[in-house]
Amino acid sequence: MKRSLFLKSLLTLACSTVLAQAQDEIIVGEFASLTGGSASFGQSSHKGTQLAIDELNASGGVLGRKLKLITEDDQSVAGQPATIVRKLIAQDKAIAILGEVASSKSLEAAPICQQNKVPMISPASTNPKVTETGDYIFRICFIDPFQGTVVSKFALSKGYKNIAVLTDVKQDYSVGLAEFFVKHFTANGGTITKEQKYATGDKDFKAQLTSLKSGKPDAIFVPGYYGEVALLARQAKQLGIKAPLLGGDGWVGDSLLKVAGNALDGSFFSSHFSAEDKSPEVQGFVKKYQAKYTDVPDDMAALGYDSAMILADAIKRAGSTDSAKLRDAIAATKDFKGITGNITIDEKRNASKSAVMMTITGGAFKFVETVAP
Repeated sequence: MKRSLFLKSLLTLACSTVLAQAQDEIIVGEFASLTGGSASFGQSSHKGTQLAIDELNASGGVLGRKLKLITEDDQSVAGQPATIVRKLIAQDKAIAILGEVASSKSLEAAPICQQNKVPMISPASTNPKVTETGDYIFRICFIDPFQGTVVSKFALSKGYKNIAVLTDVKQDYSVGLAEFFVKHFTANGGTITKEQKYATGDKDFKAQLTSLKSGKPDAIFVPGYYGEVALLARQAKQLGIKAPLLGGDGWVGDSLLKVAGNALDGSFFSSHFSAEDKSPEVQGFVKKYQAKYTDVPDDMAALGYDSAMILADAIKRAGSTDSAKLRDAIAATKDFKGITGNITIDEKRNASKSAVMMTITGGAFKFVETVAP
């Protein structure tokens, strides 16, 4: 009997210790496309986020507590983000949610976070509607009105007066970016020669490209994601299209150049970060990232890292993980020195920050210029 009581006491003590340790951790949820069509985005963003969490924990955590990142794969499939975020909030008791890169996925999850009053920080969803969901929804990237204007200004500066547009109708990101580009471009003397559409998952773009080619554009604006862009770039070259392609941050993906080869040489796109930036902060991040993952970090990795660091900074300033206090602290973020630039959260919970223009030369990304907000 005594032995049984002793063992029971030990078991109770062990369970209590494990429970105390679990309660002492700060649970942060993350949803990302780790598999499926947008896997390159999700994997990079997650790697950057995990690097930040590991770095924070190695230095003692936040408020004397370690951070525990619980990551769920939404498989790049509509419907999954909602299910995942409900689980992270209700079951895992996450105090905040990080994600997603794709605007359509963030738009699906944001209402759930807002309803449950759990702060959500998107690292890279640029569609304006994301943060319009409510006062608990934030992003640390620039938004499409700014990005569309940046690409339009760049196109005009290059002397491109006549541009064709090819939009992915299945992606809120693509539709929104095309809208803001066209609005600025035409308002400043540019002409849209032709517009064509495609849908995520399409493999054959020859009909659309042939139509666009007939308009003899100076350039073709393709605000899509890397998977389709790589394929249509190859087909554009096969059709003898000489006009450069222009795009946005959706082009960033490790398979873009692997699939496109040199078909995108001479093209340009707007983005958030360049590993070629010589600032000590950027080069320090690149070194740490390569030490952990071997490859060079892209925009999504840098944005994932910044999203976790901004959350940690907000927890420190709030002095608490209380949702309302944490929301207010995130909203008050000002001149945060991130890897992707100095970040200030504005009154609409969007990030005010610079963009960079990149080009592709010899099958590699090359920095062109930084564009201030």
